[in-house]
Amino acid sequence: MALKAVFVSDVPSLDQVPEHATTAIYSSRFSKGNDGGGRASLKWPKFSIIGHRGSGMNMLHSPDRRMQAIKENSILSFNTAGKFAVDFVEFDVQVTKDDCPVIFHDDFILTEENGQIFERRLTELTSAEFLSYGPKREPGYVGKTLLRKTKDGRIFNWKVEEDDAFCTLQEAFQKVTPSLGFNIELKFDDHIVYRDEELIHVLQAVLRVVFEFATERPIIFSTFQPDAARLIKLLQSIYPVYFLTNGGTEIYTDVRRNSLEEAVKLCLACGLQGIVSEVKAIFRNPATINMIREANLSLLTYGQLNNVPEAVYMQHLMGVDGVIVDLVKEITTAVSDYINPVKEVEEDGLSAGDGQIQIAERPKFSQREISFLLKLIPELIQV
Repeated sequence: MALKAVFVSDVPSLDQVPEHATTAIYSSRFSKGNDGGGRASLKWPKFSIIGHRGSGMNMLHSPDRRMQAIKENSILSFNTAGKFAVDFVEFDVQVTKDDCPVIFHDDFILTEENGQIFERRLTELTSAEFLSYGPKREPGYVGKTLLRKTKDGRIFNWKVEEDDAFCTLQEAFQKVTPSLGFNIELKFDDHIVYRDEELIHVLQAVLRVVFEFATERPIIFSTFQPDAARLIKLLQSIYPVYFLTNGGTEIYTDVRRNSLEEAVKLCLACGLQGIVSEVKAIFRNPATINMIREANLSLLTYGQLNNVPEAVYMQHLMGVDGVIVDLVKEITTAVSDYINPVKEVEEDGLSAGDGQIQIAERPKFSQREISFLLKLIPELIQV
């Protein structure tokens, strides 16, 4: 069956923004320029920390208990991250069968009943069915047992130290600290080829909630789905759109996903504001940062290396605009120490040498040392 072409002129416009919607993401946190070709550029005023799925994703098989501290993608996780020096929290949005945007990462949700495991695709559930999984906020209500499957097929009980109920996108807008920015990842299944009509339907459901409830909250959109990135930019011009990429660390049938060079091409062709790359791709080929800069694009990164303070500081030196991290407390503290160090001070009434308090300073690298590190890092990063 031939696919019907969808033209922007045929799409019901969602760019008629309600009066209470805002461009505050440009005016209060970023400077807005123009590259001469009609695409608004986005300038981050400082090196930014973004909480991954709030206070960090849950890795149930990890020996690191910090990865099972707080339920990911929950109101509790978002507000906990907001207590630290983060500018945004990143979370995954999917749309249920009844057109309700909800916050959940995986394509499938699992439960166990009478010793049997049941697996449902999230987008085939209603919002009520989705919210029936896991703990409930209402006293006396017990949700379905929640399990999680890893990429290699192992299944774990989804148990964390501080649990919380799942939530909708609307609830997040209503219950999360208003000053905390939202990096809304538009989540789609990597193994499905979507028609434009299908993507538009999902994106419109998300935008309806954003336009009604965002008010003054800073927002950026991001997605691994190239056509979703293109369409969300066409459907609205208020909020920046970033293209997520593994940068070639994994290979897909859609070549637009397979390198940072392809990511730059997509951004320029669709008028996107930036790229969110797997950090390993940046460390393997640091020269791509200049390529992205020359294209007048912003650059954020994600990945496990962003939980290593030294790797985060190295990115700050290299010109990356911000990092998405799991260990929010540890990384925000380390970044503060590195970027805004407090030098040695003397206590009142004590002579020099007697009462000096040693405060950690940022690492000091010469240009020669930085050049050496940039050459060494690609050798250290394994595929």
